[in-house]
Amino acid sequence: MNAHVHQQPIDELAWRRSSYSSEEGGECVEVAATPGSVHIRDSKDTTRAALAVEPTAWTAFVRFTAL
Repeated sequence: MNAHVHQQPIDELAWRRSSYSSEEGGECVEVAATPGSVHIRDSKDTTRAALAVEPTAWTAFVRFTAL
């Protein structure tokens, strides 16, 4: 799996919060998809760098967690 820290301004991406996240905090993530990558960040601290992975890697991760 290829992953890298996303260095572009992340404010320009359309972020979506995980459906498992609640308004009370906890372990929350947000994702934003672009044609060449899926970006993942901590929804509790959106000022930190985001991780970006290839779409195929994200699909494999989602399928694995759904088992």
